[in-house]
Amino acid sequence: MLGLDDAGKLLLDSACELGHFQIQAVADRDPNLAQMFADQYNCAAYDDYRRLVMQNQLDCLLVAAPIHTCNEHLRTAVKKKFNILKLPPPARNLEEAAEFVRLSDDEHVKFAVANPGRFTPALPELLQQYPREQVFLLTAACHLYPEHRPSWESDLKLAGGGVLLHRCFGIIDLIVSQFDMPQQVYALTTNWAHDRQQRLYRTEEAALVTMKFSDSLIANLMACPDNGAPPQAQTIRLYTADKILTVSENGLTGNNRQEQRADESPPGGQGLLDMKKVLENFALSILSPDNVKLCSTVRENLRNMAVIEAAYLSARTAMPEEPGRILRAAFCEPRFIWPP
Repeated sequence: MLGLDDAGKLLLDSACELGHFQIQAVADRDPNLAQMFADQYNCAAYDDYRRLVMQNQLDCLLVAAPIHTCNEHLRTAVKKKFNILKLPPPARNLEEAAEFVRLSDDEHVKFAVANPGRFTPALPELLQQYPREQVFLLTAACHLYPEHRPSWESDLKLAGGGVLLHRCFGIIDLIVSQFDMPQQVYALTTNWAHDRQQRLYRTEEAALVTMKFSDSLIANLMACPDNGAPPQAQTIRLYTADKILTVSENGLTGNNRQEQRADESPPGGQGLLDMKKVLENFALSILSPDNVKLCSTVRENLRNMAVIEAAYLSARTAMPEEPGRILRAAFCEPRFIWPP
């Protein structure tokens, strides 16, 4: 296990409760934190990610550490045949993510991105009742606590991006996995720097992203600070001719557009934070690969990275950009075929 912040603790606790994993080693840059978890799980402790990777031969590596702290060590781990499960985002940019695809393909190992939304039934079940063809508008919101943002996220070189990449990856994955990659993306981003010079170097702290999927379907994503909402509270609304349907961590609710009446709706499952399902799929895809297909591979997540890359490019050019063109450019070499 690399990285033992709150998200890392959730990942580690979930892995232990499943019974498919034996924890051999944990690492964090804080040696006291690493030792505390090592004592709890009766395993080795490291405060150096490189040492954990080099001094162990492991079946898999669970990664919650920020990518700038462990990028090279993940490459080494893949070359040592470690299977990887990483909390999103998988990389700082599309080029970096594509390199992980190439490495994992070459070494024949699994590299997955932990997207709990893939295992939440609310939106897929909703789209069985209301086919995608009936939906003409999506609106999505990701509300953030400003104080929860670590300082390194404002450094473009270290972070690769701001709230879109690090806070909205899950909701973008949910949209793209259910509605495919948009044809065009237009984005506006900003931050709280007080002067224009600072704005050029800091990553975005608020963003508006409009996506065009077809002539009959568009989507709008807003990422903004909201002290009144839980950290990273996410909501998706789907608009049909007669319904407004809302999917959130609390489940699914519906509204009749003509009568403005709330409908009784089925519960939305266990929510977007069901990490156990992610870990179970990852474990069984290794233990029983003929029976269980790995969900949310790093290759599949290139589509999310392309949408985010298109948004950042659009914010610079002030023009709509095409994620498909950006993705094809990343896989221009003949031996890499897209789509898989």
